[in-house]
Amino acid sequence: LAQVPSSLSNSLLSLPPVGGEPKHIMGMKYAAAYLMAVLAGTESPSAADIKKILESVESECDDEVASKIVSELEGKTVHEVVAAGKEKLKAFGGGGGGGGGGGAAPAGAG
Repeated sequence: LAQVPSSLSNSLLSLPPVGGEPKHIMGMKYAAAYLMAVLAGTESPSAADIKKILESVESECDDEVASKIVSELEGKTVHEVVAAGKEKLKAFGGGGGGGGGGGAAPAGAG
């Protein structure tokens, strides 16, 4: 999935749970539905598009949350959001190669 802009992520996490779902799951399902609509060919999905996708899998949809994600992404393409997210991830750096095996025994040991 694309990196959700921090302003959007923070907005979604501050909303009350829908149907008892944890807040992080609630936010992700709206982002996922938005991305599915884009993959289906809708360049700028609406709150109604998100609602239709969520309801198709019998998931509750809070119109306020759906509208919030649409307004946060208005005027942006998914490609721009993904590219911006990749740039932010560069700040985390890469992980090391792990611990590697133990060193070889010194010559003549044993």
